[in-house]
Amino acid sequence: MVPARVLVVDDDETVRFSLCKILEKHGFEVTCAADVSEALKYISTRKFDVLLSDLHMPGAGDGLTVVSAMRHASPDAVTLLLSGFPEMSAAANAILMQADEILLKPMKIPDLIDTITQRLAKGPLHKRKVETLAMILERTTQDGIDDWYTEVQKEDILMTIDLSREARCAHLPQLFRDLGRRLQAFHPLGTKELKSESASNHGRDRRKQGYTAAMMVEESRILQVTIFQTLQKNLGTIDFSVLLLGVMTIADEVDSQLSQAMKSYIAESIEDALPG
Repeated sequence: MVPARVLVVDDDETVRFSLCKILEKHGFEVTCAADVSEALKYISTRKFDVLLSDLHMPGAGDGLTVVSAMRHASPDAVTLLLSGFPEMSAAANAILMQADEILLKPMKIPDLIDTITQRLAKGPLHKRKVETLAMILERTTQDGIDDWYTEVQKEDILMTIDLSREARCAHLPQLFRDLGRRLQAFHPLGTKELKSESASNHGRDRRKQGYTAAMMVEESRILQVTIFQTLQKNLGTIDFSVLLLGVMTIADEVDSQLSQAMKSYIAESIEDALPG
């Protein structure tokens, strides 16, 4: 019988060494990684049946990053996370959407072996769909626009401008498309690449509609909050390995679009001030 292949990931050398020796003694084929980077290299080049990873690790990424990568490379692998915190509270629910089980440190060896064996027999709890942030935003664009419009309606100062829903939301479909393209491009943060004609038109339109600059900033703030709330609702399918970079990219792109809109807004204001 072919032994189950286990990847152990833990930054604590003593814990990592002990786990590897114990698992090998119980007939598992074990590979050990000291950090997220090393784990990702193994995951990209080998197949595993079980991931046993510390949840909290220093440096770039953590156990959830490793879990996300394993789910991509070996979707049938059982994913187990080790945590030294007995009270996971609300975070446990989100974490369990990614991993199959959270094991509390320190764990008795017989219990650990039994857990791994039982999980291998059952397989992963269920096959989970993994989505990039771009995929989630594309799928939820209309819901995001609806949520944004609902929040905007609560702001009295914004509602002093009498606009139809269509006019108020006109810029959003293209903005979401621009966000998706930016997320898929994987360019460094701060890259000034997407010159959005839609954003420029939005600035001119808002000037003609009577918006102040502060009102435009407030609408943009609400948009960011709405997008992040959408991501929060979809934690169960998010690829955690790109989550942090994706969130920063979204914030950067929304700010970039606001900047472009403000430039055309100001240009329109100057033009209006010129003698006829």
